[in-house]
Amino acid sequence: MKLKIYSDRSYCPENLSHVPMLFPFWSKTSDAAESFRFGSFDRYVEIGRSLFELSSLKEADLAILPVYWHLTKDSTARDLAMQFIRQAERAGKPVVIFSIGDWDEDIEAKHPTIFYTSSFRSRQKSNEFVMPEWSLDFAEKDASDRLINIRRKSAKPKIGFCGYAPPLGLRFGTKKIKALLRLGADRVGVTNMLSYKTGHTARVRALQALSKSSLVETNFLLRDFFAFANKGKSLQTVPSDRLDFMQKSRQEYQQNTLESDYILCASGYENYSLRFYETLSCGRIPIFIDTDCILPYDFAIDWKKYCVWVDESEIHLVAEKVADFHARLSGQEFVDLQHECRRIWQEWISPEGFFANFYQHFADRKLSWRDRPLMRKATACASETDK
Repeated sequence: MKLKIYSDRSYCPENLSHVPMLFPFWSKTSDAAESFRFGSFDRYVEIGRSLFELSSLKEADLAILPVYWHLTKDSTARDLAMQFIRQAERAGKPVVIFSIGDWDEDIEAKHPTIFYTSSFRSRQKSNEFVMPEWSLDFAEKDASDRLINIRRKSAKPKIGFCGYAPPLGLRFGTKKIKALLRLGADRVGVTNMLSYKTGHTARVRALQALSKSSLVETNFLLRDFFAFANKGKSLQTVPSDRLDFMQKSRQEYQQNTLESDYILCASGYENYSLRFYETLSCGRIPIFIDTDCILPYDFAIDWKKYCVWVDESEIHLVAEKVADFHARLSGQEFVDLQHECRRIWQEWISPEGFFANFYQHFADRKLSWRDRPLMRKATACASETDK
């Protein structure tokens, strides 16, 4: 379904980039070579004009705020954003707003549709949806775009993780002490009184539980920095040649993913996991720690079919859940599930897949995954709740 969309460059401050949805029309913004996003929108730019038509406000189905909302913090950018919203409202057009990070803000607008990368399911409003955070597709594929690095089922599941999980992997110092205090506060329930999550506690608890279990094989590489944040603030040791260092770190991350059967995916400082999307793109099976998360197209996709789903309250059982999930898969089902994870990423999560289905957020009635004919039935083994 091709949507007519309206936007206007004059409402995007010169120092800010426009949102990816507009890349096919206003050119793609350039990412640094070391960025994990480098090249991730190339395919969408190629096909975007077949999905959307840039039109006048009068003819448009949707009015797209041209800049990310979270970047409109100074008065000039915020004033321009509100002017755009008011213009669309006067024309009776639905406004679409994109934002990166946790969403916890009320906008003075009449029923905008908001897309963010992170929030909490318990707070979600009917006009709010989650979008992926995108990165370069690093899956190994043949000429027909089919995965070639498929894992064969082994007796014991191999679980990968490469990343930042303080206090694990940190040298003793202020950062480690702060992380230990945060983890301790979480364990005694102090953080339950807060309106937001605090750091990597779910990730740390899952890593610890998996490391202690004989039911699984672990393939963990713990960092003392954010490998792909491209900011350098969290590095304890900043290398002289940052580009080489970032590329090496990224290669190690990719290798860790491709050499594992399952990948631990748990939230960090914000309540979502970029690793979840990258795991799917590589045809690996996510171990998804649900910390009251929202996933893209959850009204259309039964996500529990494509991952080991672990509620935050059951993190201590994560190894048992993975082992049981793995045992219930035949060798062929294990292979099929990897292909299904890749397909879900291609058709729904990649930039071109996400925007190809974008219109579904605006249907009069969003059918659940149980009702929809569009989703091909997965060959994967059912999740724990489907037993």
